[in-house]
Amino acid sequence: MSNTDNSDEFYSKLKVQLQDTALWPTTYLYKFIVISETEKIDNLKGLFNHLGAVINTRASKNGKYTSISINVRMKNPDTVIAKYREVAEKIEGVISL
Repeated sequence: MSNTDNSDEFYSKLKVQLQDTALWPTTYLYKFIVISETEKIDNLKGLFNHLGAVINTRASKNGKYTSISINVRMKNPDTVIAKYREVAEKIEGVISL
């Protein structure tokens, strides 16, 4: 099974969970971890800035990684998943939690 098949299955399950656990539109919390490179952090923030997101960052103890929490109002589960896919496509090495 390819990574695309795995991610499609993951996002299908996520969509069902989001539909079952929230009333839409709702505020959704994204959490990501990236290597502490200013360019990567700024690019990730830039993907959410136009949405009125509240973005918090915190460096790891040794400073090698940065945790980024993003609270943003999303219209429905499809928009949440679309944003996860956009982040995965545009930010190399990002870890989505």
